[in-house]
Amino acid sequence: MKRLLVVLPIVASLLIPPAFAGKALDAIRERGVLRVGTTGDYKPFTFRNSDGTYSGADIVMAHRLANELQVKLEFVKTTWSTLLPDFTAQKYDVAMGGVSILPERAAQGDFSIPVNIDGKRPIVRCADKERLSSVAAIDRPDVRVVEPPGASNEAFARANLAHAHLRIYKDNTTIFDEIIAGRADVMVTDGTEVDHQVYLHPELCAAIVEAPFSKVSKAYLLPKDADLAKIVNDWIAREMSTGDWPRVLESALHQR
Repeated sequence: MKRLLVVLPIVASLLIPPAFAGKALDAIRERGVLRVGTTGDYKPFTFRNSDGTYSGADIVMAHRLANELQVKLEFVKTTWSTLLPDFTAQKYDVAMGGVSILPERAAQGDFSIPVNIDGKRPIVRCADKERLSSVAAIDRPDVRVVEPPGASNEAFARANLAHAHLRIYKDNTTIFDEIIAGRADVMVTDGTEVDHQVYLHPELCAAIVEAPFSKVSKAYLLPKDADLAKIVNDWIAREMSTGDWPRVLESALHQR
């Protein structure tokens, strides 16, 4: 009997279907609304303004995708910690906003073709741009690392910076102020975010690294629906081939 109690939950978990299995495209069209889940705290991809509206490169793309599907657009607020649970609970249809391709996410949905290929790099006070320029230099007990919860940054820090003092800071919109104020020394994040935050904050610099610490691909997390995936992938390919997506991202990189 005890053995059954151990086995049954495992078997049951294998029977849970991936999120949105079936005709997701039909459901979106019948509803007449594309619900896009986004965190609103990750410039230059997504940012929730004080009036509740959203801006950023992937916000522009969300509007374009809704036009492609000929439906209205609705943004659904999520967080990095709840992005996947909200997706599997079908609180929204598509996740957009600098979403990294991670195995646990890919197990529950389909990712579009990548829209950005990036890598982890450190952002620091400018006085430390040469000192904190490698994983080994950062992975020390006297280095204070700050990261947001529940996404690839925290995962990278826990896997590679075990000797550093790691603090998980919940507000990704003010996390860089912690470095500026001297309450943290470094954040390791995707290079696009590093470049944008350096543009916003002259007190901060990108650490001088020989190469990014990792490779990160960003894409849109979709329901498991081959028809929807084809439409989205064909649309992304067009946006890239015309240069529209690179122009959108470049513009967002230089917006405050």
